Order: sequence, then structure tokens, then C-alpha cells
Amino acid sequence: MTKPTTTNTGIAVASDDESLTAGPQGPILLHDHYLIEKLAQFNRERVPERIVHAKGGGAFGELEITHDVSKYTKAKLFQPGAKTESLARFSTVAGEQGSPDTWRDPRGFAMKFYTEDGNYDLVGNNTPIFFVRDTIKFPDFIRSQKRLPGSGLRDHDMQWDFWTLRPESAHQVTWLMGDRGIPKTWRNMDGFGSHTYQWINSAGERFWVKYHFKTDQGIEFLTQDEADTLAGSDPDHHRADLYNAIDRGEFPSWTVKVQIMPLDEAEGYRFNPFDLTKVWSQKDYPLIDVGKWTLNRNPENFFAQIEQSSFEPSNLVPGIGFSPDKMLLGRVFSYSDAHRYRIGTNYAQLPVNAPKVEVNSYSKEGPMRYTFNPPDVRPYAPNSYGGPHADPELAGDEGLWAFDGEAVRAGYVQHAEDDDFGQAGTLVREVLDDAARERLVDNIVGHASDGVSEAVLVRVFDYWSKVDPDLGKKVEEGVRAGQKK
Repeated sequence: MTKPTTTNTGIAVASDDESLTAGPQGPILLHDHYLIEKLAQFNRERVPERIVHAKGGGAFGELEITHDVSKYTKAKLFQPGAKTESLARFSTVAGEQGSPDTWRDPRGFAMKFYTEDGNYDLVGNNTPIFFVRDTIKFPDFIRSQKRLPGSGLRDHDMQWDFWTLRPESAHQVTWLMGDRGIPKTWRNMDGFGSHTYQWINSAGERFWVKYHFKTDQGIEFLTQDEADTLAGSDPDHHRADLYNAIDRGEFPSWTVKVQIMPLDEAEGYRFNPFDLTKVWSQKDYPLIDVGKWTLNRNPENFFAQIEQSSFEPSNLVPGIGFSPDKMLLGRVFSYSDAHRYRIGTNYAQLPVNAPKVEVNSYSKEGPMRYTFNPPDVRPYAPNSYGGPHADPELAGDEGLWAFDGEAVRAGYVQHAEDDDFGQAGTLVREVLDDAARERLVDNIVGHASDGVSEAVLVRVFDYWSKVDPDLGKKVEEGVRAGQKK
């Protein structure tokens, strides 16, 4: 028997086909409440798109810990043999909802782990570094990568103008213009927590930690020509690839590794370990095996489970803490605030965002509230009527660190080898091979030749010469040769 169509309140409706009108050719009647409900619901089907990472997709999976890192952290999800349900969302950074998956852009690599201590979110990228090192610069950076306010068009001059005025961007822009700037698929890229975090073990010892997710499918990339073709022929290429691979039973996986730095080694390390534009040398701090992360289940509803999903670096569990990374500390506020605007005050109650454990919170009311405390629970703390109370013993799990009390506006403390171009130059000279360096030159020349003003071009050539003199020379020669044609 066919199920009857109902309104949103479960009342059966008479027709899916015709509106209620005053005669066959008369006006539609306002009291056709089902028509009004359908149109009103349709008008409100979308929530505002994310300001950044608007275009993406994702899936569910599981993290399994295969090695013992308990001497570094007491976080339950990282104990030997632990298995934790997970949600992932991959995305581009600058593009809008309808933008192609294959634009040259970093890829968001966001993970939510539904642990027995509440949700743990790790919100990273497919690069271990970023364009800026202080959150106060982030809105300006994103606006420079979006669209001009007058024409509404993307503009390479705007991008290069910002990058060359912020030389700290050099390391990330070198990654972006290289082969890994356009992954073949989401399955063929690594992921990074990017920031420095803190791990705390059961004895209260603290360590600085960086996360690495190494793809088991192998690193593969698209050339600029391949990416441009796909942008026109298959703009949802990455989204479709992930969904179809999981649907076929080809579950993508990543080997989880970390770098660990003892707490007292941070001050003397040759690079500032909290600067998001820098990496830690793997010779100094080798990768340590942790486990396997696998995606094995597609969403049942893209909007409810992916578009309405929320990830926020403020979601930490005991055994994990923050660091003095200024980008991380700014994101702790920014992400949850963005979710309240985009999805609603009670976004954490949506099934995809809700933890798998009991919530004892004094949060109350607001739009779309549908869970609440029993009426005998007073809405304030402390109270004398059996309401929940914070546990002072958890204070040691907050991952605090020592700092002076003087309020200043200053950059990071400079370490012995800190500068804006050194690690980018090392990447070019010591990591890339000849073919990759040639592609890097071609990618930069192609991008910088598209509408970049002469005044900005002069800075572009200087920028790349500071990364590597030979690279800068080839970029300038390539751009100038194109101008003569």
C-alpha cells in the first residue's frame, strides 16, 4: 500500500498535483495550507553557505589505534585498540557552493570523532602550513582570494597583491603552486592537523604534537590543464569520486602518524614550533605511527549530514589541549561563532553534530531547541537542587602553558632559523625534483600572467627570487615572454 503524503505535522493531504483554486481558472486560495507549507519550506531549504570551505563533501568512517602512544596522551580515542566512529568533510577553501572541485586551492580536511568523552574535532587542511600566522590577518586573506566587490569577479592581481605584501605566505603559496595544489581526488591527498596541539598523559606530562594523515591510496595530482578540463566537464569530480568509491566498497584509508616534541624543547627549537607557516623537520622529530583511519559509509542525506555538519577546534577531550599557535587560538572562537550564525544557536543538537554521550549543559532555549533539561533542573550553576557541577579535577587536562602577563601586540618570538622564505626554498630545492620544479614554474607563470598589474608583478618576481633565485628568474622570464606574444 502506498504511504499517504502528509504535511510536516503528519496530516494527510488531498493532492500532490493541483493547488486549491477558485474554479479551474481562478486565483489560488490562501487557505491551501499544504501549498503554502511546500513553498515556504522550499524558500528556506538552504542555510547560508560557509564563508570559507563552502564547496565540499564527506563521509563517515572509523579511527582504529594500532600502536601504543599512551605515554604521550591519555585521550581515550588514542589508546591501543580503540575504535572511534568518525565523520570527515573535505572541501576547497575559497570557492563558493557552485565552484569546481578542481580549482587550485588548499583542501579542507576536517574530522569529527564521536568519542566516549564527547566530540573531538580536528580541523585541518591537506597542507601542513598556512598563508598567515595570526588570526587577525585571516579575514583579509580570505577576501583577497574571493571576488572583487565591484565586478563580482575573481582577480589574480588581488591574490598576488596580498601574498607579496605578506611574505609569510611564501611557504604555503609554494605548496599551492606545486603539484599538490590540485589533488587528483580527495582519496589521493594527505591530511594534516596543521596546527601544533598539546597532548597530556595520565601522569600529567605534556607534549607538543602535530598530526599527519598519510593517504594509503598514494599521492596523485592533476596538472593545470587536466584540472581546467574537469572544471568545465565534471565540476563535482572530487565529490563524486569519494561517494562512488565508497559505494563500490573501495574504502579509502589514511595511516595516522604524529610528531612529538617534548614541552621544554619548544623554546630552543630552530623554528618557532607554533608558527603555522612552518613545519617541524621530520629528521628532528620523526613520524610516530598511531593508527588507521578509514571512510566506509556514505551520508544518507547530504544536506542533513554534510552541509549541516559543524567542526570546531574548540572541541577537545581530556588528554588534548591547545598551544600558543595564534591561528589556532583565534579559530577556537571563530568556528563555533560561525556555526551559530550559519546553522543556528542550537546547531550542536543536530544529529550529525550531537555527541554520542549524555549532555549535561545549562544552555537553554533559542531557535530550534528540541532537547532540554527536566523541569526540576535549575538553569544556573551552582545550584542546590542536584544540577550538574564542573569538575575541578579536570583543570589539569586543559593544556595550559606558561606565559608572561603583559598585554602586547607582537609577532612570535624569533627562533634561530625563522624567516619567511627559508622553508619554502628548502621545499623547492630539496623536496621537488626537476620535473616538479618545472611544473611549479609553469603554474606560477600561468597564474601571474592572468590580469596581474605591473606594480604587483615586480613584487611577484622579488617574492619568488627570495624563495629561490633561480625560480624567481624563471618566473620573470616566463611572464615577460608571454607579454611579448
